[in-house]
Amino acid sequence: MEKVLTRLIWPSLRRPESGYGARGKASAAAWKQPKSSPSSRRKLPKNLRYPRRAKVPPDSGVNRAAVLKKVEEPERQPTGTAAGDEEDNGEAFDGSVWSQEEIEVISSLFEQRMPQKAVRRRKESAAHVPPPRGARPAGTPAPKRYVRAASRGAPSLRSPVSSRVFKNPEVLVRIAREIGALPADEDASEVLGRWGPFLRKGSLSMTIKELGHMGLPERALQTLCWAQKHRPLFPDDRILASTVEVLARNGQLKMGAPMERYLSSASRTVMEAMARGFIKAGNVDLTRKILLFVRDNKRALDASIHAKLILEAGKNPDRLRLAEVLLDELGDREDLDLRPQDCTAIMKICIRLGRFEAVESLFEWFKQSRVNPTVVMYTTIVHGRFRSGDLRGALAAVWEMEERELLLDLPAYRVVIRLCVALGDLARAARYFSRLKEAGFAPTYDIYRDMIRAYAAGGRLAKCRQICRELETAGWKLDRGAQNLLLQIEDGLLSDD
Repeated sequence: MEKVLTRLIWPSLRRPESGYGARGKASAAAWKQPKSSPSSRRKLPKNLRYPRRAKVPPDSGVNRAAVLKKVEEPERQPTGTAAGDEEDNGEAFDGSVWSQEEIEVISSLFEQRMPQKAVRRRKESAAHVPPPRGARPAGTPAPKRYVRAASRGAPSLRSPVSSRVFKNPEVLVRIAREIGALPADEDASEVLGRWGPFLRKGSLSMTIKELGHMGLPERALQTLCWAQKHRPLFPDDRILASTVEVLARNGQLKMGAPMERYLSSASRTVMEAMARGFIKAGNVDLTRKILLFVRDNKRALDASIHAKLILEAGKNPDRLRLAEVLLDELGDREDLDLRPQDCTAIMKICIRLGRFEAVESLFEWFKQSRVNPTVVMYTTIVHGRFRSGDLRGALAAVWEMEERELLLDLPAYRVVIRLCVALGDLARAARYFSRLKEAGFAPTYDIYRDMIRAYAAGGRLAKCRQICRELETAGWKLDRGAQNLLLQIEDGLLSDD
């Protein structure tokens, strides 16, 4: 019975076999063709079902109503595909013609300007302009980029002891103090022998400079001799240059042969250190010999050496001629690079020599090569123009200094008040005098005397007496010229009465 049921049921469940006959083909086609359902029919791609809108708006001059045409009725497709499309899209093209109102509405939409997407511009950072010298107090921390650069090379706590010692200023200064505390009969090697394993080439340069500041040139020479016996620390031009500068500054640099013999084999660092030491010692002649040797052998030193020598020679009235010669040599250099303090020192010497054209040229060169002149340089140029008789030019420099919002120091107030008194501008002089006291400065005797002259020129005897009382309270005493001036004012007022 089971076999009979199997024969009857199995042929209906089994897939019909394909054959070469018509019956086989028909049965295969009937097996492959599924029932018509919306999910099994082919769908149109998305770009045809949801066409995009044109990005560029059409020309407003074109009549869109004339261009639009009737929507033609699509051709009839097979029942399965056409019906499936209408069901998928949810739309049926009935072939109706658009009315005139609909065409006008669509045309008005095309004539309007399409809103453009806002372009986000990249924010450009403003150029970094460093603040002026007097705009922030001294001791302001350095910018972060310099702090990070310095901390990048700082050794960590896990680094060896030698890496934490050989560049540490506190340790190197401590070594110098330990050497300075030794008895006179002991050598510096007693201390250096303990610190020797932790030192590297160039470490003892700071120690030798500190010994020079302590006034111990003999200990600095002992330190150099100890370093020469240890090959990892010597030869080193930094240690040799520091020792030469200390000995030259203290007048203990002794040469057993002519100086030219030593300079021929010396490096630029050693020669500059020797020149700086001689300048600090006030030995202008030896410094001049070094510069002549450098010029004859077609070598070059830093421009600051010339500037320091010009300043030192300008202090002595007998050496003003040498200062002029050095000034001409410095002007002939092509690689002129001066720091603000060196440039200001040369300008002061030029004012003393009466070469006001050189002062102006240096000031213009510095403004073109640097960012902003300092308040000290502005004070110098105001003083130079005042000495040359160009009072209006000096006042223009004061206005320029005020525009840059530089904080005036006591010498600047002194020069500006004297300029205002010379111009006869009593109101401006009184304003700067009050600003000076508000800034916390104590007026000098020259400032008090200039204010007395300004008020005396205006005939204001009460103000003159007030300034005299302030002067006496500050501990000053009027000179004979100021007393005679007050007496003349009183006599003039009595005669008028």
